[in-house]
Amino acid sequence: MNKKALATLEYQKILGELRQKCACCVSRELSEQLLPYDELDDVRAELELTSEAETHFLRTGSSPVDDFPDMRSGLKRVNAVLHLSCEELLNIEKCLKAIRTAQEQLARAAQKPTDPNSPLAGSTDRLASMAGGLMAHRALEEEINRCILSEDEVADAASPALSRIRRQMKLANEKVRRKLNDMIHSTTYSKYLQDALVTIRNGRFVIPVKQEYRQNIPGLIHDQSGTGATLFIEPTAVVELGNEYKKLVMEEAAEVERILTELTEMIKPSANDIYADLMTLGEIDLCFAKAKLARDMKAVCPKLNAEGRINIKKGRHPLINREKVVPIDIRLGGDFTTLIVTGPNTGGKTVTLKTLGLFTLMAQSGMFVPAEYGTELAVFREVFADIGDEQSIEQSLSTFSSHMKNIVGILEDADEDALVLLDELGAGTDPVEGAALAQSILEELHSRGCRTAATTHYSEIKAFALTHEGMQNASMEFDVDRLCPTYRLFIGIPGKSNAFEISKRLGMSDYIIDNARRYLTQQDVDFETVLSQAESEKSKAERERLEAENARREFEALRADMRAERKKFETEKAEMRIKAKEEARRVIADAKREMEAAIMEIRQLKNVDRREADRVIQQARDKAREKDSELYETPAEKRIAEGPVPKFVNPGQTVRVASLDKTGTVIGKPKNGEVPVQIGIIKLNVKLSDLREVQEQKAAAAGSKVEYSAANTVGLELDIRGLMVDDAKPVVDRYLDDCKRQSLNEVSIIHGKGTGALRQGIQAYLKNHPRVKSFRNGNYGEGDFGVTVVTLK
Repeated sequence: MNKKALATLEYQKILGELRQKCACCVSRELSEQLLPYDELDDVRAELELTSEAETHFLRTGSSPVDDFPDMRSGLKRVNAVLHLSCEELLNIEKCLKAIRTAQEQLARAAQKPTDPNSPLAGSTDRLASMAGGLMAHRALEEEINRCILSEDEVADAASPALSRIRRQMKLANEKVRRKLNDMIHSTTYSKYLQDALVTIRNGRFVIPVKQEYRQNIPGLIHDQSGTGATLFIEPTAVVELGNEYKKLVMEEAAEVERILTELTEMIKPSANDIYADLMTLGEIDLCFAKAKLARDMKAVCPKLNAEGRINIKKGRHPLINREKVVPIDIRLGGDFTTLIVTGPNTGGKTVTLKTLGLFTLMAQSGMFVPAEYGTELAVFREVFADIGDEQSIEQSLSTFSSHMKNIVGILEDADEDALVLLDELGAGTDPVEGAALAQSILEELHSRGCRTAATTHYSEIKAFALTHEGMQNASMEFDVDRLCPTYRLFIGIPGKSNAFEISKRLGMSDYIIDNARRYLTQQDVDFETVLSQAESEKSKAERERLEAENARREFEALRADMRAERKKFETEKAEMRIKAKEEARRVIADAKREMEAAIMEIRQLKNVDRREADRVIQQARDKAREKDSELYETPAEKRIAEGPVPKFVNPGQTVRVASLDKTGTVIGKPKNGEVPVQIGIIKLNVKLSDLREVQEQKAAAAGSKVEYSAANTVGLELDIRGLMVDDAKPVVDRYLDDCKRQSLNEVSIIHGKGTGALRQGIQAYLKNHPRVKSFRNGNYGEGDFGVTVVTLK
């Protein structure tokens, strides 16, 4: 990639911000060396890694890479040294821990299931694959951690020998100090001492003796003070003990060296692998640094293409304060490949070019760009930029010469895979010649298929773009009323330089500006007038578009609020309906209990017509049952009435009468298209087309076992027709338990007449049932011998 373009577009400043997001030394080094890729597959792979790192951030809130010491040089020379120092070994242990931690965290994140509709959804396969190449050296890490206490100390437990030596050193030290303490506190020797203390000189225990009394304390002189007034003497009485201690010190040093050598030998076979893992760890951390930078910039992952299409939506220059930068939309490479940007000075033309170039470099380096979703960028082999004034007195370069030198270099290498950015093309020389030269350069770049963006003030170039296919004008908006730029880019309309307006705002006298207008040709005036009108219409259309967009957003927000309110209303309505049904069920349950009590009292009266009483009682039960079923009706029950019409029916089959929305039993064969059906105590003829199949009963008739469910019971009756005795017993048992919980006193079990086997089996079972007080066969109007009426305790 062209190094001059990297410098011109301030790519290094972006790398500086990226470096600050790096967590380790390797990634910081890699960030400084990062260059844009020029192959689509490579760029796409880098952006996918950044996207995976962003996904990991959203899931865990942290980076898996911790900072670690840079031990690459130590690993390179590990085979050339006898042993590494305690500090180096401890640093390698920190590196091993960082490698293991990153491997474990990325592996866990890859295995964690995520809802595909969740904002946390996203693959981390590439990062997991990189982490899978890392090698954890857990045993080596733990051994170094066990043996090394600090940067300059080996642990006593590093070896039994070292532990023994240090215990002996401690004992020898105590003996020497005890002996010397006795001497310095004795009345015989204390008067000869400069201070009553024990110190160490040259690794030997000594006491400070006044120079004039050196003959009074026999021993070895190891040092003296600067003035010579104090001699540091090792008394003869502790020389042997000192020798013993010195010997132990040497043994300790030898054992420490042996331990360090042993640990170093353990590292040597894995040194190259650890070095490679540290480099991989740096690459992983660089991906997370890009994700952190994207989060801070509120950047998005751009779409990529190899066809040279650029479509930046609300792009913000990453080096301008986020609170001040004005987002711009830039298109290039679709229906036009050359974009001519005009407008006033300080209006944002140069920033537009830099935004376009810098976005391309960032994306091709695997970084997200600060824009809105839907932004699309192309991958270029080269990016060329001639931006800024590089005039030089030493090199005899004027403004024009410096521009031409850069452009000559660009023309030597630019092709269809290049993005070319030219600022103030043709400036710095005669306007006529400069404009002509600029047109020729633009035409040459256009013919080569380059994607070109150039800024200019020349009207000739504006007109040139209007008459050439594949070229397009654009302008930086200028607020004439406030005499200041808005920094917004309008594509499709050339802009005015507004030199007169800017000069007036800066204090130029009106008469000078009016005099200058007279020097303009009528053609120039007419052209500028057309541009002003077009720019005004464009601004008006843009304002109207923004107003319409805001109105649409307000409408969408209002519609969303209305939907939310409607959903809330429906929810509250459903909750109120449920509460009302629950209250009604409670009232009916209370009424049932009162009705059952009244029935018991009526049946105990002797002067009442038994048959008429049973008829009235049955009618009351039917009404209560109907109200109860309405309250307990579920959508599944409603769908029963909508079931298929049976092609034929058999006696004993359970069906649903659609017109009545009631379940009954077929009691005879069809005749003349009508079927005899019994619903409770009522017998009636029903047209076959008015019947519906009951799936649950079909399953029971096919031999499957039917289990009683309290939610599906009628209330005062249990129908067990079609069941075997052994299958019916548990159903009856659960039913009676629920009846007891609902405080029912008397219920009916419908078993049918048939052979009487089911009736006999159930009645035999009820004789010993703990909840049954008594039972009897049904009376006339209750079902006779097809029903057993049970009184509960």
